[in-house]
Amino acid sequence: MKKNLAAIWEYIHANPKKILFLVAVAYFFFWILLDDFGLVKRIRMEADHIRLLDRQKNEQKKIIDNELRIKHARDPDSIEKAARERYNFRKPDETLFIIREK
Repeated sequence: MKKNLAAIWEYIHANPKKILFLVAVAYFFFWILLDDFGLVKRIRMEADHIRLLDRQKNEQKKIIDNELRIKHARDPDSIEKAARERYNFRKPDETLFIIREK
């Protein structure tokens, strides 16, 4: 073990510039990959951004649908449709069938 450590120490003393250069390159790559503005964080943020854009599209679609429902809420046909779907209302001569999905 001491022989190995002595050989490594001798190599470091023989090539200090090479060792310093390797340490600097290794530090630079770790800095690029793992820093606050590194590649790993950048990739994670891009994935979050795409997910949030999809969510925004879905929410915009819901908003547009709700605005159309509000716009047509005063129509007699839409009132009748809402009453039949939500509250199971029916006309006096009708038979009501309720089908529930499992």
